[in-house]
Amino acid sequence: MNRFTFVLHGHLPYVLSHGTWPHGTDWLLEAACETYIPLVEEIAVLVEEGISPKFTLSLTPALCEQLADERFKSSLFTYIEERMKAARTDAEGFARTGSARMADTAHMWEEFFAGVRRAFDRWGGDLLAPLRTWQEEGHIEVMTSAATHGYLPLLGRDEDVRAQIKCGVETYRRHFGRDPKGFWLPECAYRPGYEWSPPIPGVPIGRARRRGLEHFLAEEGIEYFVVDTHLLRGGKVRGVYLERFEGLKRLWLQFSSKYRSLPEEPERTPYHPYLVGDPEDPPSRPVWAFVRDPVTSLQVWSGELGYPGDSWYLDFHKKGWPGGLRYWRVTDSKADLADKLEYEPERVGERLGEHAEHFVHLVEGTLEGSGITDGMLVAAYDMELFGHWWFEGVRWLVEVARRFAESSVVPTTCGEYLPSSEGEGTMVSLPEGSWGEGGFHYIWLNPEAEWTWRHIYACEAVVPELLARYGEDPSPLRREVLVQALRELLLMESSDWQFLISTLHAKDYGEGRFAVHRERFGRLADWLRRSGPFELSREELSFYEECSKADSIFPDLEPSWWTI
Repeated sequence: MNRFTFVLHGHLPYVLSHGTWPHGTDWLLEAACETYIPLVEEIAVLVEEGISPKFTLSLTPALCEQLADERFKSSLFTYIEERMKAARTDAEGFARTGSARMADTAHMWEEFFAGVRRAFDRWGGDLLAPLRTWQEEGHIEVMTSAATHGYLPLLGRDEDVRAQIKCGVETYRRHFGRDPKGFWLPECAYRPGYEWSPPIPGVPIGRARRRGLEHFLAEEGIEYFVVDTHLLRGGKVRGVYLERFEGLKRLWLQFSSKYRSLPEEPERTPYHPYLVGDPEDPPSRPVWAFVRDPVTSLQVWSGELGYPGDSWYLDFHKKGWPGGLRYWRVTDSKADLADKLEYEPERVGERLGEHAEHFVHLVEGTLEGSGITDGMLVAAYDMELFGHWWFEGVRWLVEVARRFAESSVVPTTCGEYLPSSEGEGTMVSLPEGSWGEGGFHYIWLNPEAEWTWRHIYACEAVVPELLARYGEDPSPLRREVLVQALRELLLMESSDWQFLISTLHAKDYGEGRFAVHRERFGRLADWLRRSGPFELSREELSFYEECSKADSIFPDLEPSWWTI
């Protein structure tokens, strides 16, 4: 019996108290309205219909903390009112100019946001609560991830890798009341154990023997993670972001001449999980890697070749002014914005059905063509692709789930499919890499973003001294300031800043946010390194309180997470 699961990875950087528009809290509110709330609503519909979608959801600790924050909940209603007001204003303007179809679409937007508000009310403002319930009932599975989506292979010390993972596991336990089985490696970025050197010279982090990431996962009881296909089979890598960000296209042209694909090993099928590790240095308990399927992934990731590029779907890029709502369809994935035609919502339902039917047949055919009869196909995507980038995408997920309920392929979460014993699996030693273009680190480590790593390594190198000073003087105030400094370090380590800088999507915001956390960590660390009894001046205490109010994420953070 062959099986299938969607793995949907939900993540946004910590934006609360760090700006609103065009970059900041509005990112979170937009994603909540277009992706998170609609997805929760549609899962509820499926469960009510008696269908267990068996989605494997990944929610990062940073995202969970924000969705549970009262500031998010209070801001969302204001944001929704603003969107509904913009829709009404647009409808009146279109009516005056005789644009009846555009006016209808404006009314569609008003009803859409009204529905989001009703749904948020229905769940009592707690989007994690139904996910907890459905996980306990076996309809879905929720994975955790690194605390702030830190790019684990490039972090300077094993202690910093452990802290990102340990914080992710503890935050998950607090929100979901159980231990996580799965762990999403940020950017599907994996590093095996070897004698590691910093990728840039002149930093205070030296050469050291580093442990493979599976060791840290095993220590926290994690049973599985997901990797990109090329880490298992080699071959040319088609990254998941290149089509959506012009900045990456330009960056990739600079590096493509140096790119060499790994030799292919076609005998390794991506439709079974593999035990991960070095046979001479295995992890303390089995850790499995599921492999992202490349065939089905392209059908959804690609804005040119995949379903989202269909001419009848809502275009992402062209927006009305001043409200920012969208009224045009894709028309042609390569068409100029000026050539986009008006959106016709009534034409979308038929396309969704056809694309859902095609996807299910594609999964069935792919597994059948592989010759496997007990395999597992994993289709992994960023959650925000559905609803946000591809407006109709959440509805498409539902149509696919309905059709799988009648398919020969059985929907199953990753955790449910895991082999019952270590003896059933094959151990592999995976190479280093990610799901970025070229399969390596260049999106996060390149001439545009290299400077951030110099600062990260400098700050990570200070942590052992801070912990030693705390061991000598564990006063309550010193502990509070130490915890806040470590919180700022976690936020500084977020892979989002390098991504925003490299894609040019919001370069100024990425650079500014990194600099804020670097400056806060530096000042707090300087105080902690002073000799004598730990005391703060009135100005210093005011700065600390400002930091702790703005960056209050991870209230149960422990300094011991940075020790091995």
